[in-house]
Amino acid sequence: MMRVDSHQHFWRYTPQDYPWISDEMGVLKQDLLPDMLQPTLQRHDMQSAILVQARSSAAETRWLLEIAEQTDFVRAVTGWLELSSPELQKDLEAISHPLLRGFRHQVQDELSPAQWLTDTAVNRGLRQLQQQEYVYEILVTHRHLSEAVEFAGRHDSYFLVLDHCGKPDLSLGAAHWKRQIAPLAALKHVSCKISGLLTEPRPAGMSSRDLLPYFDAALEIFGSERLMFGSDWPVCLLAGADENPWDFSERATAALSADEQAAIYGNTARTVYRLQETSYESASAK
Repeated sequence: MMRVDSHQHFWRYTPQDYPWISDEMGVLKQDLLPDMLQPTLQRHDMQSAILVQARSSAAETRWLLEIAEQTDFVRAVTGWLELSSPELQKDLEAISHPLLRGFRHQVQDELSPAQWLTDTAVNRGLRQLQQQEYVYEILVTHRHLSEAVEFAGRHDSYFLVLDHCGKPDLSLGAAHWKRQIAPLAALKHVSCKISGLLTEPRPAGMSSRDLLPYFDAALEIFGSERLMFGSDWPVCLLAGADENPWDFSERATAALSADEQAAIYGNTARTVYRLQETSYESASAK
């Protein structure tokens, strides 16, 4: 089984390029590049990775694609383009690349995520992306899951992926989140990344073990065939040295069948992002 980490970021840090990195996120205020992640992937037997945008910049996307070309374990890139641009097709042609498999926008950072999700030009742009078989990753918090359901329902021509389990409100419990997320799970073109849970705000006294019911709920409503593991490195470093997404996922999946584990750790991502085995992976498997 070739194991895929479906979500991480690289950057050369500057405050103006990454304003979402606050003063409380000091560990992220540095250059974070492939050679820093690779030993961790090897330690946790991850042979492949999907690189995801971290700022609204086509220039960053081009840089991520350059990184991907030079990095054996990066198998695909989720980039960024201005969906509402009247020149979207021209922009797509300019950035076209064999490793560019999808796009994302940090909708959670919009002044009005609900307005962005209903914007006519944005929705027109997403229809265009789906016609060209680009995956689209949805990044919202629990506050806008209902709007995300409507957005996803309008766009069923290709795969959509919900990032970070929709960033649940952990103070309300897994049962509440399950009710929120169930309408998205009912849309068969939507998959979910099991990522980001360790860095969501927690009520006092909540441990990583208390997050396992969120995984169980996701498994019940999406099924393993629409779940994929993602570390969210380096953002996952905010959880501290005693917690990491690889160990959390191993605990969560320990009792699952080999087929279920294979889906979560690779097959779902390979299907959604059209990943092919490389010579690097073949060598790692020996």
